[in-house]
Amino acid sequence: MTTESAFLPRAGLLLISTLFLGSLSPLAFAAAPGRVINHGGPVLHGNINLGIVWYGPFGRVHKSTIGSFIKSLNFRSRGAHLEPQVSTWWNVVESYQSSARSSPPIHVQVVRQVTDQSFSVGKVLTKDFFLPLIQQATGGDPNVIPVIFAHRDVTVMGLCTGMCYNHGVIGTQPYIVVGDPTTECPGACAWPFYRSDYGPEGVILQPPNGNVAADSMVVNFASALAATVTNPFGTGYFYGFPMKATEATMACPNMFGKGAFPGYTGRVRVDPKDGGGFNVRGFRGRRFLLPAIWNPRTASCWTPL
Repeated sequence: MTTESAFLPRAGLLLISTLFLGSLSPLAFAAAPGRVINHGGPVLHGNINLGIVWYGPFGRVHKSTIGSFIKSLNFRSRGAHLEPQVSTWWNVVESYQSSARSSPPIHVQVVRQVTDQSFSVGKVLTKDFFLPLIQQATGGDPNVIPVIFAHRDVTVMGLCTGMCYNHGVIGTQPYIVVGDPTTECPGACAWPFYRSDYGPEGVILQPPNGNVAADSMVVNFASALAATVTNPFGTGYFYGFPMKATEATMACPNMFGKGAFPGYTGRVRVDPKDGGGFNVRGFRGRRFLLPAIWNPRTASCWTPL
């Protein structure tokens, strides 16, 4: 125990050429960690420029929480009390570039943001409607990776059937779509901040930034971004078949700390002031809960704690 936190005890231009679906839902509880291997395709490296579409009338909390997480990816504090850091988790993603002990940094930044408050393509997002939103996000720049965050009033294709985000490619353009799970499927895509629909109920954590939707979207966006970097075109790192690939974080389902088992996140910290559960800190000390990720150098699941 520290003065800042306590550890949680173990208590109870083709249209769409390819679509990859990812999940961190409790549907994966029964799955054993899969060995993610390199299939020879490219991974992303260097500078990653994101173009964001806030699809719907998002408030300050969502934008601030997700924006701070993105800033945290390359933020490294020298303060020991801030360890572990988001950037340490990101280092594992960077390690997919090579087998060397030290991999070049991958710098992530937001270069464009658009808010589509009027739901310009409707409130049901299927793959047929991704293209105009991708064009909004990139502004026509093929070097920008579009990220679509969908409002709670929007139904996103694939959510609530085991998928909590999706990423894919249109032509040569990778993209990411993340929905707000709190309206449709919080028990599938907002765990551990909401009671699971499957398996043991376990301990429900308070969201570290005080908002179930925003903190759940960080978990799912982190997974989607890791998958996009390590398997952008379906030919990179994954386990299984390309159209049903188990990717970087999916290989370690529902794990957030050491000792995880169905219904238990594993070792995380709990802020004594508000009960928020987290395992990393980031920009300006912001707290986040990030999923375990497959470490290619150790061939095992890695957790911050």
